[in-house]
Amino acid sequence: MSMNSFPTKFQSKVEMAKSMMEEEKLYRYNGVLYPVIISPEENLRALETVEARSNDIMLVAYPKCGFNWMVAILRKIITAGTGEKVESKMPPLLEFFGPETLQLLHHVPSPRLLGTHMHPDKIPHSFYQKKTKMLVVFRNPKDTLVSFYHFSNKNPVLPTAETWDQFFVDFISGEVPWGSYFDHALAWEKRMYDSNIMIITFEELKHDLSGSVQKVAEFFGFKLTDAQIEMIAGESTFDAMKKGSKDSHGQMGNVFFRKGEVGDWRNHFSQAQSEQMNAAFEKHLGGTKLGARLNYDMYCK
Repeated sequence: MSMNSFPTKFQSKVEMAKSMMEEEKLYRYNGVLYPVIISPEENLRALETVEARSNDIMLVAYPKCGFNWMVAILRKIITAGTGEKVESKMPPLLEFFGPETLQLLHHVPSPRLLGTHMHPDKIPHSFYQKKTKMLVVFRNPKDTLVSFYHFSNKNPVLPTAETWDQFFVDFISGEVPWGSYFDHALAWEKRMYDSNIMIITFEELKHDLSGSVQKVAEFFGFKLTDAQIEMIAGESTFDAMKKGSKDSHGQMGNVFFRKGEVGDWRNHFSQAQSEQMNAAFEKHLGGTKLGARLNYDMYCK
């Protein structure tokens, strides 16, 4: 499969998923749930031996924390910084790449834009050995849960959530694809002091997109002018991304770009669920640097 045939290939997988039983859509690999159609075991096994480059541009995000939004921003930053347009429409999620596609990565010129939803301990070790710069995007857990719930119900490759209440329980317990939000967060908390790791939050992007674009560009070593930064930010608002999603994501555009709001959790959480999430956040991330960055009291209470 060529890198640019991915949208067609993915659409065929979506069609395949429609004929599957719900219980067949997920499987466990090393104790974590993954979607069998887009991240089969052969993909994850092949991923373990991927060779990183020190100048790769690596994007990491737990599902529904702004990954696709940041992909679009990074493509614009790379184009502005190098003068070379990023042609591939393939979302750079390494666990979506089969063994044959991973082989093609050897021929992709630097800087390669790569990404993953994988837990930091599951990311190929070579990315840490090479000190590859990694941009990690996080989002407050309440809005992440809501977005994940709607995504599961609209994306045929994932099992449809039985009910909101059941999905809430599954999310809190980590029984969702790619595992526990809090396990991911705690693992990044331990690594966020490394010089090759930068963490940015979905809420920071919403609050100050221009400033966020500048910080990301500087982190990856791109010297952009103020005009370039403002142009990228102007083209990268969530509404602009959603409007252009038919070109970037085909028929799945409205699935990947739903609302992009901060605070939508208030339309879904019961009081008891809100208090349960508050307790989980305090237990896992209370007093941590990442917990402070998420500004939980502002966005989740």
